[in-house]
Amino acid sequence: MDAAQRSWRIIRELVLDHDRRKAVADAFGLSFVRVKALRRLVDGPLTMRELAARLATDPPYTTLIVDDLEQRGLVARSVDPRDRRAKIVTVTEAGADLARRAEQLLDVPPAALRELPADDLAVLERVLSALRPPGS
Repeated sequence: MDAAQRSWRIIRELVLDHDRRKAVADAFGLSFVRVKALRRLVDGPLTMRELAARLATDPPYTTLIVDDLEQRGLVARSVDPRDRRAKIVTVTEAGADLARRAEQLLDVPPAALRELPADDLAVLERVLSALRPPGS
């Protein structure tokens, strides 16, 4: 394995930290994918098809997610005026609040990262910034 592969594996392990996902899910009593759906909807309403694409879930599973979130009062569904066959999902105020609180939890860096010397953090930030896709 070369240095790029080793680095990518470490990044993946950090980003896909299931302990962090579990902590977020436990904090709100929702599966992580439901919290993720709310976080995707904060920026604006999405059609069910768009939401499924952003969650990387199939349409039937997306419907189950939205059904549950709707029953909890975290999202609302309406007919898309451009295509009456499609549904638009909008986050409610309660859902947006939950999404913001989830972001706050996810934004807390792991202890190992916090403990790095300032010089190492500066290098890491510079390298990661160089990897960031344009416009993000």
